[in-house]
Amino acid sequence: MGDSQEHPFDPLRYENVARTVVSALLERPLYRLTELEPFSGCGIYAIYYTGSFNPYRTVTTQAGVVPIYVGKAVPSGSRKGTERSEPSRTRALCNRLRQHAKTLEAAQNLALSDFLCRHLTVETVWIRLAERVLLDRFHPVWNSVVDGFGNHPPGRGRRNMRRPRWDIVHPGRSWALELEPQESAEGIIGEVRRHLAVWGTPH
Repeated sequence: MGDSQEHPFDPLRYENVARTVVSALLERPLYRLTELEPFSGCGIYAIYYTGSFNPYRTVTTQAGVVPIYVGKAVPSGSRKGTERSEPSRTRALCNRLRQHAKTLEAAQNLALSDFLCRHLTVETVWIRLAERVLLDRFHPVWNSVVDGFGNHPPGRGRRNMRRPRWDIVHPGRSWALELEPQESAEGIIGEVRRHLAVWGTPH
């Protein structure tokens, strides 16, 4: 028998709606980032790796199941509550994925052709919550251990920042090479292996 104090299921609770959005994303077809076509909208996405970089072999064997990175793209100005464009007219999601493609092309030890993606345009109000559900469900290695994949070049006067972990493991972005690395790739990769021993399979 169930707990008599258990609350009835409410499909309209924010968390449950967000899980519905995530389920819709995971049902979307996979495509290669090299085949990205222009489209409009903002929303969420998941990127998968199929290549031969050995530390990610657990993820590679789960390509299309365990993402290496998840993210969101919101309309310009949404962080401050001053959206400057209609969500249906913006290309925020497409542009975000194109930025990621350029980052992957710059990396010396990765190939853009080895990356797959799913994306879903979403009503703005649900985007951030859906991203949080994705992060909690998968703990993708590039969102956690090897952080910095989605970083932009630092502004003038901020060149004393640390080089992102992602750029230590995957050197190539010219702006990141100007920043000082304060960790070794080997040490980070050790953390990657420990992380993927837990999160490299579906949960």
